[in-house]
Amino acid sequence: MSIEEESVGDALEERDEDMGEEEEEEGEGEEDGEDMEGEEDEEGEGISGPYNATEVNDQIFDELKLPQELVQDVQKAWQALLSGAESREAAGEAIYGALFDAAPSLQGLFKTPRAVMSMRFVNGIHQIMSSLGDPKELKTQVETLGFQHLDLEVTIPRVAIFRDAIIELLIVEAGPLVTPQVHNALCTILNYIGGSYIYIRAKFSERLKTIASSWAHANNKAVKDEVLEAHDGGGEQNERSGGSNEPREAKSETHKKRSNWGLSSGKAAKQSAKQLNEQAAAKEKNEFQNASIPKTFDDMFAFNVAVMGMSGATWMSEILSSFGTIVTNVSNSYRLQEECDVLSLRLAKYNQPINLSEFKSVMLASLRSLCKDWDSNHEVAWSWLWSNVERLVKSTMGKPRQQEAALANFLRGLDDNAQMVIRREVYVKFFSIAPAGQDYFKQSSTRLHFIADKLVAMTLETYRDPKKLVIDISAMGLRHVGYAVPTDLFGPFVSACVQVVRELTTTEASEEAFRWSLSLISRILVRVITEGSTVVMRAINANSAKMLRRAVDCAPRGQRALWTLNVQVGTQSISPFLLSIQTGSLEASEAILVDLLTIRADRDRYYYGVDMLFQRHPDVIKRLTLDAPPLLPILFDGMVWRSRTTENGLRRVNYYVEHLIKDSEGGFARAIEWITEYQDPKVVCHPVMALVMDTVWIRVAFRSFLASKAWFLFTLVIFVLSQSLLPQEQLHDEKQPSQSKLYAIFAMRVFIYCFSMGQRVFHHVRLSARGIRMGQVKWVKCIPIPDYLHLWQESVALFLTLFLVLMLCTEPILYCLGKDGSDNDLLFSWECDAGKSVLWAYSILSSCCTVLYFVLLTDLSVLSTKVSAFVLVCRRVLTEVMLSFGATAFVIVVFAFAVNALDHDDENYTSFDKAMLHLARMSLGMVSGHDHDNLRNHPLLQIAVLVYLILSVVFLLNLLIAQLTCAYQATFWDMVGYARLNRGSIMTEIMPTVSQKRWDGFVRALELDVPIEFGEGDIGLAGGIQVFEPASANITTVDLIKRYGGSTSPDNQWPAEEGASPEDEDKFERLEKLIEKSMKKMTKSARGKNAGSTLSSMGGSSSSGPVDLSSSAGSQGDR
Repeated sequence: MSIEEESVGDALEERDEDMGEEEEEEGEGEEDGEDMEGEEDEEGEGISGPYNATEVNDQIFDELKLPQELVQDVQKAWQALLSGAESREAAGEAIYGALFDAAPSLQGLFKTPRAVMSMRFVNGIHQIMSSLGDPKELKTQVETLGFQHLDLEVTIPRVAIFRDAIIELLIVEAGPLVTPQVHNALCTILNYIGGSYIYIRAKFSERLKTIASSWAHANNKAVKDEVLEAHDGGGEQNERSGGSNEPREAKSETHKKRSNWGLSSGKAAKQSAKQLNEQAAAKEKNEFQNASIPKTFDDMFAFNVAVMGMSGATWMSEILSSFGTIVTNVSNSYRLQEECDVLSLRLAKYNQPINLSEFKSVMLASLRSLCKDWDSNHEVAWSWLWSNVERLVKSTMGKPRQQEAALANFLRGLDDNAQMVIRREVYVKFFSIAPAGQDYFKQSSTRLHFIADKLVAMTLETYRDPKKLVIDISAMGLRHVGYAVPTDLFGPFVSACVQVVRELTTTEASEEAFRWSLSLISRILVRVITEGSTVVMRAINANSAKMLRRAVDCAPRGQRALWTLNVQVGTQSISPFLLSIQTGSLEASEAILVDLLTIRADRDRYYYGVDMLFQRHPDVIKRLTLDAPPLLPILFDGMVWRSRTTENGLRRVNYYVEHLIKDSEGGFARAIEWITEYQDPKVVCHPVMALVMDTVWIRVAFRSFLASKAWFLFTLVIFVLSQSLLPQEQLHDEKQPSQSKLYAIFAMRVFIYCFSMGQRVFHHVRLSARGIRMGQVKWVKCIPIPDYLHLWQESVALFLTLFLVLMLCTEPILYCLGKDGSDNDLLFSWECDAGKSVLWAYSILSSCCTVLYFVLLTDLSVLSTKVSAFVLVCRRVLTEVMLSFGATAFVIVVFAFAVNALDHDDENYTSFDKAMLHLARMSLGMVSGHDHDNLRNHPLLQIAVLVYLILSVVFLLNLLIAQLTCAYQATFWDMVGYARLNRGSIMTEIMPTVSQKRWDGFVRALELDVPIEFGEGDIGLAGGIQVFEPASANITTVDLIKRYGGSTSPDNQWPAEEGASPEDEDKFERLEKLIEKSMKKMTKSARGKNAGSTLSSMGGSSSSGPVDLSSSAGSQGDR
C-alpha cells in the first residue's frame, strides 16, 4: 500500500474509484520493485526491494527490508562508533567534521549551531539504525526526516557525498566490523534515505499547493485579499477617492438615480406597510442566518469542538493558536520544527490527557465544512500534514517536564564560583571559536556577565513560561536587528555555552535540557533577525538618508509607507521609524518622516503616509518630544500643503490635522497635552498647532471653560458684596441702618462659608489624602507637601481656603448673636463689644481673601492670547522687581542704622524706625522740600542722605529699569508661545468635562472624512481643514505634490525623480573625491618644488664660495 493510503486509512474508504486508480499505479510500482528485487538477489547481497548499494532510487518510496543477521551486523558497527567516542556529543562532532571536511561547500545548507547540528546527526542516524529491523517503522522515521528536509535541495551527488563520508568514518572507527556485506548494507541504507528525501520533496509539492489553497479558502482569504488590495492601493498610503474621475462620475450617477426616485412615485410608493415590514423581516432573517454560520477556520473549529463534545479539551486552543503558523510554514522544516517544539512546551503545562487524534478529527471536519471543492486530494494532503506534525510533537511530548526538573536542579546546584566560571568561560570559548565575535561584544565585563546570567535564566524560563518567553525572545531579536549582529555568530556562541555547561554537569539529562532549550532560543533569534533584516533596517543601522531613500525607492507605491513603519516577524513587529529614533539615527528617521509626509499622486489616487504614521504610532508626538525634538517641526511641516497658485490674492492651504484633533476611537487626541508638557514656546506656535489649538478652543473648550469659571465668578461677586460693598455702605449710612441689608450680608456670608469654603475644603482634603496615599508628596522637613500644590493656582486656592476658615472663626456677626451691648437692636449686626474685639483681625483676613480671589481671577486671562502673554511677562519679570526691592530695603536698613549713629537732633532720624520710615518715604518721593531744608544744619547727615538717594533712586532704580528691559526682551519673542502653552494646559484639563454629544457634533462639523480640494475640480485627501491665507504670507514656488504618469498600479514602484537619481549622486560624490585628491597632489607637488628650488639655490651659493649666513637668512625670510 502507498504512503498516501497509510496516512489516510479508513477516511478514504468512500472514495473507492480514486483509490482503485492509485492501487493500479501501486501495482505497477510493485512489479518494477519485484524486477529490481530479483536483480538484487542475483547480486547475492541478501537485500530485498528496489534499493541497492550503487544507485540512489528517487522514483519510489517503499519499505526497505534487510535480513535480520545483516541488521545486527550494521547495528554492531554503529554501536562501535558510538562506544569508541567519549560521548554521543563527540560522535556527533566526528560525523559533523567528516561531512564538512568531505564537502565544505555544504556547510551553507545548515543554519543550526554545530553543537546542536552534530547531535541531530547522531540522533537521526541512531533512530534509523534502531529501526532497521522494522521496515514500517524505518519508513516512518525516514519520512519524518524527509519532511524536515523539504526546504533543502537534496540531490543525488550530495547524497553520495554524505554516504561516502559517513561510511569512511565507520570504517575508521569500527574497523573489522565493517565487512563487505555491512559496507553494501550501509550504502543501501544511506541511498534509501537520500532517495526518499528527493522523492518526498518532489512528491509533496502538489500537496503543499493543495494545503495552501484550501487554507486560504478556509480563512476566507479571497475576501481578505480584496480588502488588502484596496488597502494597499490607498489605505496603506491612505489615498482618498478624490484623485480619480471615475468615483465622482459614479457619485453623480447615483445622485441622478436618487433624484429620479424622489421625483416619481413608482411602485415603491404604492406598496403597503405590511409588505415593507415583511421584506425587512426576511432581510433580517437572512442576515442573522448568514451571521450565525462560521466563516473562518477558528470559528468553525470552535463550533465543531462544541458540537463534537470536546469542550473540555482546553489544550486544543494551544494547537489552534499555532496551527496557522504551522500550515503556512509546512515547507520550511526549521520553522516547522521550531513551532512544534514550542507547541510541545506549551502542551506540557496541561495536566489533562492529550489525544492529538482528536484535534485531527475536529480539524478535518472544519476544513470539509469550509472548503467547497474538498476531495480525496485534500483529505490526503491534510492528513499527511497532521501526521507529520503529530510525529514532531510526540517526539518531544513528555520530555519538557523532565528536562525542566533536571535543568532546575543543575542551576540550583551552582554556587558563586561555578556561576563566575560560566560568565567568564562562555566568552573565552566563544572568542576562541569565533574571533570575529570580539568586534560585537564591546560592552564592559560586568555587562557581559549580566548577559550570560540572563541567558542561563532564559533556558529555564523556556520550560516554565514558553508563551511569554517566545514573545520576549522575538522582541529581543527585533532589537538585535538594529545592532547588525551576524547570525553566523549564534552557532558558535551556543556551542561555547554547551561546552561550558558540559564541564560543570555530571548528568546527561541536565546537559541535554540546557542544549535543547538554548538551541530553541538561538533558532528563534536567528529567524527573527533574518526575517527582520530588510534594506530599510540596514539603512537605519548606517544612519544614512541616502541609503534609506534608495531602499524605499524599491518598494511598491502601495507598500512604501509600510516598509518604513512595520517589519513583521511572526507575531512580533518592529517599526523602523521608531527604531531609528531610539538608536539615535536621526538622519535616517528624518528621511523616513520626509518620505512619509510627501504627497505623491498618479492619475487614480493620492498617496500620503500621515494616516498610517499615526495609526502605527498614535503617540508619535510624545515620542518625538522625548527622544527627537528636532523632528517635530519636520512632522508639522509635512502636515501642511500650500498651493503654488493664488486666487484673488489668497492662497489655498490644507492642514491635515485629523489625528491631532481626534484619536483612533473618535475621542479627543492627546497631541495638545504632549506639546504642552514639552513646554517649547516655538513648537506650540507652529501654524499646525496654532490652528488645532484655536479650533478646539473656540469651538469646544471656550464654552466649557467659561462654564467651569461661572461658579467662581458668582462666588467672587457674592464675596465682594458681603465683605466690601454692603458693609461699607451700612457703616457710612447717615440714616438708621437697614435690617434688610443686614439680612442680605448675613445670607451672603453664610453662602460663602457653606458653598465656597466648604467646597474648597473638600477639594483640598480629597487631593491631599490621595497624594499621601499614593506617595505623590515631597517632604519639607517633617511636613508632606502634595504634588498637586506645585501648581500656583492650587497653592493660592489653599491659602484662600485657610483664610476663609479663619474668617469663619472670627466672624463678628456670630460673636454678636444673642449678646447685649450693641448700639442698636438690629439682628445680625456686628456692632457689639464682642464683635468689635475681633473686627480688626476679621477685616485683615477679609482683605487678604479679596486679594486671593482676584489673583485667581487672572486665570481668565487665557481668554485672550495677548492678555495672557502680558500676564505671563509680568510674572516672569516679577522676580527682577522683588530683587530690586530687596536691594532697596537692604540699603534703607544700612543707612537707617548709619544716620541713627550720627550726632544730630533732627526729629526724622532720632530713632531707627523713624529713620527707616523716612528713608523709605524719600525713595518713594513722599518727602517735601521743607524736610530737606532741615538737613542744612547737619552736614554729615545731609551727606549720608545724599549718598542714600544716589544709591536708591539713581543707581537701583535705573538698574531695575535695565533688568526689566532685558527680561522683557528675553521673553518677548516667546511670550505668545507661553500664552498658548498656558491655554493648552487649561484645554487639557477642560476637555474631559466636555460631553460626548457635544464633541461628536464638533467632529461632524469639521467634516474630516470629506476630501478637500487641491485646486478647482481636483478632489484631494480627507482628514484636513482648508483655509485661505494671504498670498504674500508664505510664498510657494514649487508644487508640493509629486505627480507621476505611466502605470497607476499600486504594485509598481514610483518612477525615478528627474535630477535626483542615485547614480547622479554617486557621480557627484566621486567627482568631489577626485577633486580633493587632485588638490592634495597639487599641494604636495608645489611644496616639493619650493623645497627643491631652495636646496638648489643653497647648493649653488656654496659651490661659488663662502656663504654669507646673514644674507642667506635674510633672503629666506623674504621668501
